[in-house]
Amino acid sequence: MLATLAAFAGHAAVVYKWTDAAGVVHYSDQPEPGAEKIHTAPSSLNGAVAPARSNPDAAAPNGEPATFILGYAQFAVASPTPEQVFFGDEPITVNLTVAPALKLNHTLTWSLNGKELQDHANSARFNLPTLERGTYAIAATVSDPETGESRSTDSVTFFVRQPSLLAPQHQKP
Repeated sequence: MLATLAAFAGHAAVVYKWTDAAGVVHYSDQPEPGAEKIHTAPSSLNGAVAPARSNPDAAAPNGEPATFILGYAQFAVASPTPEQVFFGDEPITVNLTVAPALKLNHTLTWSLNGKELQDHANSARFNLPTLERGTYAIAATVSDPETGESRSTDSVTFFVRQPSLLAPQHQKP
């Protein structure tokens, strides 16, 4: 079963996950009634960027459309994508779509699960170190130190899965 999932790790794919009446979790490339759809990540993005998400109807506290706060028409986490699943210890590329380009006097900070990532300040693209199995949320914030105004992207949740020690490839012959 996990060997099948490992095959998906090198290619972007959709995997369906469901639990049967006996409580056994199943994964498949075919949909089953009540199955959860999981989008897997390609092992390498090769420079590809997912389209930015934006909510033009959202408004800033001052009533200005959120897409134009601080002069940015686009400001969103492009990768990882929402609900993206990473397997093993593959690198997780974080990429921000910002247009126009980040202004020289603005600062960019990142947070992972609410904790600021000090090493990636002012970086619009970087790789996260190997992460433990779990659920993670990442977001970026741009700030104008002159006005004190700031804007954050929507938080993007992604998952890291590790192969089970009970998987056949880890069993001794």
